[in-house]
Order: sequence, then C-alpha cells, then structure tokens
Amino acid sequence: MPESTETPTQGAPAEERTFTQSEMDAIIGDRLKRERAKYADYEDIKAKAARYDAAEEAAKTDLEKAVEERDRLRAKLEALEGERARAEQVAKAASEHGVDAALLARMSGDPEENALFLRQQLASLPKYPTLPNDKGDPKPPATSKDAILGIKDPAERLKAIAANRELFDS
Repeated sequence: MPESTETPTQGAPAEERTFTQSEMDAIIGDRLKRERAKYADYEDIKAKAARYDAAEEAAKTDLEKAVEERDRLRAKLEALEGERARAEQVAKAASEHGVDAALLARMSGDPEENALFLRQQLASLPKYPTLPNDKGDPKPPATSKDAILGIKDPAERLKAIAANRELFDS
C-alpha cells in the first residue's frame, strides 16, 4: 500500500492560517513585552553589582594596606635582629681578640676575621719605648689588659695596646 504524504490528524486536515500585519505586530509586540519584562530590573541589578564591586575593592585596598604594613614591619624586625646579632658578634670578637669594638663594628664582613686582621696589624706595628713624662720619669706601663681595654678614646686605646702587646699576645 503506498504511503500517504498527508499527516494524519484527528478530524479534518489542518487549515493554514494567515495573519494580517496588525495581528503580527500585536503578536510580536506582546512577545517583546514579555521578554523585556524578564530584564526590567537589569539596570537595578547592574547598579547593585557596581556598588558591591566598589565596596569589595575598598575592603581589598584596606587589606592590601594592612598586608603591606605587616611586610614592612616584618622586614624592619628582621633588620633589627640582624643588627643585634652582628653587634653581639662584634662585641664577642672584640673582647676575645683585644681590639676596639667600635673600630671592628665599622668594618664590613665577618667580625671574627676582622678582629684577627686588626690583631695582626697591631702585632706588625713597631714597639716604641715608653716616653718620659713631664718630670723625666719613664711613662709607666698600663697595669693590665682590662685597664687598657677600659680606655675610652679608641686612638689612645690602640696606642696602649701597641705599647703593651705582650698583654694581648696569647
């Protein structure tokens, strides 16, 4: 049996309906109104999103400022701890080797190596005899290593160390 090209429908075959231009305009207009109604609050939502983004950006900026401040303070703390550790190294090397701590502190590099260098420089200085004082008596030598290290003036202290190297050679 040959197949029918007609689609079976209940009842009579469907008629094709035609619309007038005004009916089409009304249908399209109605469809556009429904579609526009879906997005009627788009501008309000867009404004809310912009306000939210601005508030988030302001909070983020405050957070970034706090993080930068924390990092700056952390770096300052590390620098101070480094300076304190170096000062301790300088003081220890200066006392162990009998050299001026202030002079040693101004030198760069390892304080222990610098102290040894200064010690060698002091050892290489020529030993001068004690000079007479105003009365013609010879200048009395310093009584101890501690007395020499207690001299406040660095230049005088170095002269006293050079004059009494035997107290510092150990």
